Amino acid sequence: MTWGTFGAVHILSLLASAAIIAILYAQLKNKPQKTQIAVLGVLSFAGIAAIIFNLFAWNSPLEYLPLHLCSLAAMVLPFAVFTRSRTLNNLLLLWGLGALMALVINHAQAHFEVFSWTFFFYYIPHTLEFGVVVLMFLLRLVRADARCIPSTVGITAAAYTLAHLCNVWINGYCEAHNILDSAGEVLQVNYMFSIVPENPALQLIFTRPYWYMFGILPVILLYLCLVYNRQLRRRLKNRRK
Repeated sequence: MTWGTFGAVHILSLLASAAIIAILYAQLKNKPQKTQIAVLGVLSFAGIAAIIFNLFAWNSPLEYLPLHLCSLAAMVLPFAVFTRSRTLNNLLLLWGLGALMALVINHAQAHFEVFSWTFFFYYIPHTLEFGVVVLMFLLRLVRADARCIPSTVGITAAAYTLAHLCNVWINGYCEAHNILDSAGEVLQVNYMFSIVPENPALQLIFTRPYWYMFGILPVILLYLCLVYNRQLRRRLKNRRK
C-alpha cells in the first residue's frame, strides 16, 4: 500500500499526525514541567534518527546530508527543547511549518510503501518536528515573541546561504571527479532548493540560482506577522498613544 497524495491513505495519515499531537497534549498538559520537557526531549531526537538512517540506508551520503530545512530543524529541535531557548523555539515556529508542509505536499514521497522503514523514517520525524514545536508553545514551556522575527529571518537566510554554498561545492566536486548517482548520471544536489526552486514559477522571476528564497520572503514575513499578530497590533497601539 503506497502513501499517495491526497488519497484516502494520505489524508488518514495527516489526521493521524493531528491525533498524535492531540494525544501528547492531553497526556502532558497536567504533568510536571520536568516530565513535559523530558518526554518532548526524547521525541525531539526522531529527526536525528532519520538523518542517520538516510545517511547509511541509501549508500549515497552526499545526497542525504542534513542540509534541507527539515533536517536542520531536526538538529536544532533537541537544543530548543532542553534549553527552552526563546530564539530557537521561535525560529522553529517557521522551520516546523516546513515539516508540516513536507507531510502535506508529499509528491516526491507519494510512492513510499506505508509499512516500510522508508515511510517510518519520513513520516514520524516530520510529524514530531512540527508537533513538538507546537506542544512547546501549547504547554507554555516557551512563549511566542515577535521580537524574534529578525533573528528568525536572519538565521533562515544564513542557513539557506550555507546550503547553497554546499550545493555549489558538492556539485562542482561531483562534476570534477565524475561521481555518479544511482541513475548513472553525475550526482547533483539541491539542498533547500537553492539551485532549482521547488516552485517552478520562481524561475520566471529569478533567473539565477540562490535568489529563489527571496521570492518567498514576503510569504515568510506574512506568516510571521500572522503568528505574532496580537503582539504586533499591541505594539502598534502603544506607539500611537
